[in-house]
Amino acid sequence: MNLTAPRSVGKRVLAATAIASMAALGLAACSGSGSGSGSDKVGVSLIVKTTTNPYFVSMEDAAKADAAKDGVTLTLAAGKQDGDVASQVQAIEAAIGRGDKGILITPNGPGVQNAIDKARKAGLYVIALDTVPTPPSSVDITFATDNFAAGEAIGKWTAAQLNGKTADIAMLDLFNTQVVSVDLNRDQGFLKGMGIKVPDASKNGSEAKSGSYTGGAGGSYTIAGHQPTNGDAADGRTAMETILAKDPNVNVVYAINEPAAYGAYQALQAAGKTNGTILVAIDGGCTGVNQVKSGIIGATSQQYPSKMASLGMEAIVKLAKTGKKASTSSGLDFYNTGSQLVTNTAVSGLPSITPDAASKICWGK
Repeated sequence: MNLTAPRSVGKRVLAATAIASMAALGLAACSGSGSGSGSDKVGVSLIVKTTTNPYFVSMEDAAKADAAKDGVTLTLAAGKQDGDVASQVQAIEAAIGRGDKGILITPNGPGVQNAIDKARKAGLYVIALDTVPTPPSSVDITFATDNFAAGEAIGKWTAAQLNGKTADIAMLDLFNTQVVSVDLNRDQGFLKGMGIKVPDASKNGSEAKSGSYTGGAGGSYTIAGHQPTNGDAADGRTAMETILAKDPNVNVVYAINEPAAYGAYQALQAAGKTNGTILVAIDGGCTGVNQVKSGIIGATSQQYPSKMASLGMEAIVKLAKTGKKASTSSGLDFYNTGSQLVTNTAVSGLPSITPDAASKICWGK
């Protein structure tokens, strides 16, 4: 899930006005209309969370390029915003009606699962992108970042920067109204990287509110609070303001993505608290990478949504032509498309790349 560029400055980074105009359910066939019984083309639907987020637009761009290359009839659809289940369900129903061979979807939560079940029973090959559903077996396969590992990397980096200092931590999560694997994994991966135990992997906020962290040189910590951001810059700012009102001594901020991180930065800046505060995120979009380069964000974990879409398209075409299904990564219940820590401040023993290197490959471009 892209921790994208300021989502208010665009849910997940500057949502361009032109892109925002696509945010409705935009069912748009890219090459032909449907897979039709008389066509040799493979029908595929790509259903993303929202097209106001450049992260998901990068998926669309990759899928369109692959569709043109592989002779696929591609239909694009999107929710109006993160969490818009109804639009995604409508798009799944349309894919079934057209007789598509497969669906690529970044699910807007468990509310789409009944429609996914219906599609699979109808013979469609359903692939999740970016977010592993619960349970993972509820789709045929998922192509996604190992979000726990991505969170763990920024947690280890943060602990190293603290160098034994007390950590007063603000946790800016995705939702507080629904449970999504990307939200849990990033949050809890960060805490593991910090060396803070999480007793209940099924929900955020189960860690002790104070205690000791063992990452880096080790030290004491306090959790200032968990607040939802919806992965959005404006909501990220509100979340940070809410936490600062209760605990003005925050010196570590974990954000679910870069738009939320940018909103938090705005709140910290307004409060005069940017100096000495460590701000980390996950996504690695071009805007977020530039924010690392400029020092707004200390470190981010870069993921590759274009790769997710391309691998998903390849898997459906291969299934249609050979009957062979894609396989998950060893030891995981999904296919890991990888992530890399991006920072100006390398930590010994912790692999990372510079913002300049990351800008050349942001989101798999």
